Amino acid sequence: MPDTHELSSGLLRIFVEVARLGSFTAAGSRLGYTQSAISRQISALEEDAGTPLFDRLPRGVRPTEPGRRLLLHAEAVLDRLEAARRELADLRELATGRLRVGAFATADASLVPKAIAAFRAAHPAVTVTLTEAYTPGLARQLRGGELDVAVLSGDGPFEGVDLRKLRDDTMLVALPAGHRLARRRRVRLIDLADEEWIAGSDRPEETLISSCLARGFRPRIGFVARDWMAKQGFVAAGVGITLIPSIAAESVRSDICLVRLHPDEVPTRAVHAATPSGVALSPATRAFLAIVGN
Repeated sequence: MPDTHELSSGLLRIFVEVARLGSFTAAGSRLGYTQSAISRQISALEEDAGTPLFDRLPRGVRPTEPGRRLLLHAEAVLDRLEAARRELADLRELATGRLRVGAFATADASLVPKAIAAFRAAHPAVTVTLTEAYTPGLARQLRGGELDVAVLSGDGPFEGVDLRKLRDDTMLVALPAGHRLARRRRVRLIDLADEEWIAGSDRPEETLISSCLARGFRPRIGFVARDWMAKQGFVAAGVGITLIPSIAAESVRSDICLVRLHPDEVPTRAVHAATPSGVALSPATRAFLAIVGN
């Protein structure tokens, strides 16, 4: 039973119930309180209001003019509180809400679309948006509160984010369909020393082909193409070769060939699901992490 004279939600419910039923006794019965307890609370409320809120009649009570004015506000407040409770429950149960996902380009080839499709099938009422960017930019957006979760590549370090490793992403060699090595089961990097490469930078040490340097040769970069689909276009045209992450292998165009590298020479990068550090994860974020981690 509320024992404060302030306009708490409990006291407002008592006031509204008395006004609706026109009786202290009936309101007490409905709310599980005694008639005298209801009467004390209403008297305390009237004392704080500085005016009678109910006329005491021979048979029940009736709101005064101030009581009718307060009733409008009390009902509105209780309605808003109930709406807030429903909305919080909907968020917990994923019956509403949003999920802001970020990912690097090759993760958007298969991994992320499949995860989003499974998430939307399970939680169709949650709005999902996607931002594609390079990993450093995604980490900044996570720290800035612009994303709820992002799929990042590499081992960082990434300040201000928590990482959940999803997989190791190994590299495959992408060759033109008629290339002399296209039918090989696997190749060594040294077999590719005389090839012209398509890379994301003209500095091989900044790219996926940096492993060539450890094998004693500096790859000859013919063209720089940052988009992985563009790299495939150059390979298909016979202009050069490149490395394709296995995470995107099933989306590779049909007019190029993928060949495995020797196990001792396969470049590998880690793929993580990342969330902002020190932030309470939303139910939608937790549900997405469970899906993308499977």
